[in-house]
Amino acid sequence: MALEDAKTQIDLAFTRKEKRGLAYENAFGGATSFLRRLYTKDLGGVDLAVTGVPFDQGVTNRTGPRFGPRAIREASTLQPYDPPYGWGFDPLGDYSIIDYGDLAFDYAHTPSFPEKLTDHIRTILNAGAGSVVLGGDHFVTLPILRAYAEKFGPVAVIHFDAHSDLWQDDDMDRLDHGTFMYKAVKSGLVDVEHSLQIGIRTECEDYHGMRYIDARTVHEKGTAWVVEEAKKMVGDRPTYITFDIDALDPAFAPGTGTPVWGGLASWQAAAMLRDLAGINLVGADVVEVSPPFDHGNITAVAGAHVAMELCALYCWNLKHRKKD
Repeated sequence: MALEDAKTQIDLAFTRKEKRGLAYENAFGGATSFLRRLYTKDLGGVDLAVTGVPFDQGVTNRTGPRFGPRAIREASTLQPYDPPYGWGFDPLGDYSIIDYGDLAFDYAHTPSFPEKLTDHIRTILNAGAGSVVLGGDHFVTLPILRAYAEKFGPVAVIHFDAHSDLWQDDDMDRLDHGTFMYKAVKSGLVDVEHSLQIGIRTECEDYHGMRYIDARTVHEKGTAWVVEEAKKMVGDRPTYITFDIDALDPAFAPGTGTPVWGGLASWQAAAMLRDLAGINLVGADVVEVSPPFDHGNITAVAGAHVAMELCALYCWNLKHRKKD
């Protein structure tokens, strides 16, 4: 059946009749929606909306994450043929996942950007769906968290990154990917006592009460130990995962603005994301994929896999608990 479908399927981003189901369209052709999901602004009956935020005016080094959503979508075309390995169910077939397209904003008027993004995510949440965001630089997580805190109160956060992004910055009008977590904590968006950071390998003077597990500890104690600690931290609280692609070592993700050696291997990230099944995930993002600095698309492939795992993790939560 898959072979026969492959002979006739094309441009499923627009021609798909149902929001559920695997796709067999040729990976090298057709419209590149995320995982060949339907491109639509109709949130009726949607379980999960994947949306892009092509913004990188908050970077401190190499620009380029504005091209991340497009590159991740293209890389994701390798994945919609089968259920994701190791999960034991088919999130693409069992749940309504759409590509909600990208956020529209005025690139030349950055002051209006944060509220524009918050309202974008607020619209998704008010429709009863969750969101997985394709960034974009890491500043985008701050406006997203504002929308989630409106609905759930301060959320537990699992933050994969090489950097803490907790550097002091009390100017709330500044847009900086290195200070988004500081502002999220100071604004009361994050349940600090039940949040943690994973993969850190740069200095931070003050973690503001947030626990961190650095990359060396992950390597030495193993992914199972890290997941156990993470689950103890977040418990059953509404949890948001933000995954900066530079949490991975540059060998696995060279296309990012601030690469740092000694990071996570892709297998470690995959193991941790899959083993986090059981947390109360309410939303997630993958950010800082910068295609101009990776001519082999290695980083975009990694970003697409992270996004797929986040979708599976979100749907696993729907499968095993009653939806609010």
